[in-house]
Amino acid sequence: MSRVYVLDHPLIQHKVTFIRDKNTGTKEFRELVDEVATLMAYEITRDMPLEETTIETPVATCKARVIAGKKVGLIPILRAGLGMVDGILQLIPAAKVGHVGLYRDPDTLQPVEYYVKLPTDIAERELIVIDPMLATGGSAAAAIDALKKRGAKSMKLMCLIAAPEGIKLVQDEHPDVDIYVAAIDEYLNDHGYIIPGLGDAGDRLFGTK
Repeated sequence: MSRVYVLDHPLIQHKVTFIRDKNTGTKEFRELVDEVATLMAYEITRDMPLEETTIETPVATCKARVIAGKKVGLIPILRAGLGMVDGILQLIPAAKVGHVGLYRDPDTLQPVEYYVKLPTDIAERELIVIDPMLATGGSAAAAIDALKKRGAKSMKLMCLIAAPEGIKLVQDEHPDVDIYVAAIDEYLNDHGYIIPGLGDAGDRLFGTK
């Protein structure tokens, strides 16, 4: 079973409060999501392996450590996932970025894949799948499935807000993918919105209705 990590750093929790607030405008909302993504990236990369190297400082030679192992790939789920990418890239600027686009079929309510563009070497990368809201979990689970079909081996899922229902679905379908969230909310309402949540993340990021 995959593990769920709630990133309860005070700065993350403080900023999430203002992200939730309905009076926060588009510009500030976007900036706050960017900042929280950077802080979450700091936590999600905590277990990156290190290796020893030798460098020369201006005064002496010394042993130091650098990140070892696989390189990172960021995979935002369109469109709301785009709002978190720049914040992560500030911390991991060498990461490659792929995209997965999904929409919900109005009849079946199941996610349908309409766009996938990925780095050619995803099998050799540690992937961070990004979606601000983990509601039903259908889109996240479908995106992870799409990545696995294309050769992805190692993934983590990063979300701002999650509902228990979404967490359970991802854990059931992808028990090998750990989930990192800033908050776990109470439940989903009849329209599939997370309660108390923050509304529609895509609309609030891009100023649409």
